[in-house]
Amino acid sequence: MSAPLRVVLDTNVVLSALVFGGGNAGKMRHAWQTGLILPLASTASIQELVRVLACPKFRLSAHAQQELLGDYVPFVETVRIPTPPPNVPACRDPMDTPFMHLALAGRADVLVSGDQDLLALATDFEQQCACPICDTGSFFSGYVNK
Repeated sequence: MSAPLRVVLDTNVVLSALVFGGGNAGKMRHAWQTGLILPLASTASIQELVRVLACPKFRLSAHAQQELLGDYVPFVETVRIPTPPPNVPACRDPMDTPFMHLALAGRADVLVSGDQDLLALATDFEQQCACPICDTGSFFSGYVNK
């Protein structure tokens, strides 16, 4: 068995996989559960996930939030972000910058996101940092054997 892909999953990707679970989101959840991918996480990325799971619009009880975290956190590799963090292209949304830092610090094979601010930086990020950014559809068609 080959080594799993080292992948940074933006919060929207993890959230879709945990809460909604159909289509590519369900495939992503299955990919981390079966070891096909190794999600990378940092303090900032987990804090963001915890914050988003607690949003009232999802109507998740504290117990449900913990259950969902329990289906993700055990599968991740924790990466410490150095101080100062690696140089990355400027992003319109500063909340996305930690995911680029994580991709570099964790030597990710790919950063997967549904966030247009990150996807807009795909070419610059790959040229500057040698790590592609793609959406889940491109991830499954280009990086994972079906």
